[in-house]
Amino acid sequence: MSARFRHFAAIDWSGAAGERHRGIAVALCGEGHAAPTLVRPGHRWSRGEVLDWLVSDLPADTLVGFDMGISLAHADVGAFFPGWADSPAHARDLWAMVDDFCAADPHLGVTSFVDHPEAARHFRRHGGREGDRFGGGRGRFRVTERAQEAMGCKPYSNFNLVGAAQVGKSSLSGMRLLGRLPERLPVWPVDPLPASGSAVTEIYTTLAAMAAGRSAGKSKMRSFEDLNAALAALGSAPLPGAGPIADHASDALLTAAWLRTAAHERALWHPRTLSEEIARTEGWTFGAR
Repeated sequence: MSARFRHFAAIDWSGAAGERHRGIAVALCGEGHAAPTLVRPGHRWSRGEVLDWLVSDLPADTLVGFDMGISLAHADVGAFFPGWADSPAHARDLWAMVDDFCAADPHLGVTSFVDHPEAARHFRRHGGREGDRFGGGRGRFRVTERAQEAMGCKPYSNFNLVGAAQVGKSSLSGMRLLGRLPERLPVWPVDPLPASGSAVTEIYTTLAAMAAGRSAGKSKMRSFEDLNAALAALGSAPLPGAGPIADHASDALLTAAWLRTAAHERALWHPRTLSEEIARTEGWTFGAR
């Protein structure tokens, strides 16, 4: 699989309110061992600009990893939103629903969806508002998130919209973007991996850090020294610089380098518990086994 792609991009994503976000970082590297680089370093990205970059400026034959959940739990109860007659059948239907409900929300925001009376029943929101179908505890999890747990990670439910580590809003805003990608940018494994061209997939930056020798609990790198040590463990040349670095940037940079090494591992494209139905509904996190 290593010759399948010639470039590797990692995007640290954000679902925060507003137009431009410090939490978005885009990193890119090519084949070989050269250090990854940030795309538009110092730029504060909007979610719309990331979409434009993917559509207009993405290098040929790029594997793009998005640090977000590309779908919601489905396999546990056989539906995204049990009890709701309009619950979508598959991930692409879910993306379209979120985008349709949020047509008036600027900057790929998702407020209109999570505030919808039926959808809100399934989410944990701020102010102690927990829907009666949230599921209690830590919420509902996808099969891929259970696989992450088995690897030593602590994933969060995409139905949780509360707390610094919540991933729900970033995942929902990401779904709006995914549904707008052209057919030439398939999203694995919701879409089959084509024999050539670029493709998009879900990543979890903690998995990249673990592959570089860091523990799940210490996956964040906030200095060039720590980042370069992790890059070296992946066979990458170091980045110039010393001292502090934003963890959003370091997450993206390290994960781009990791994608370069991991993309050739056939087993990562064929996880043991990934069925065709789970691929179409829940998707998968590349690197979860």
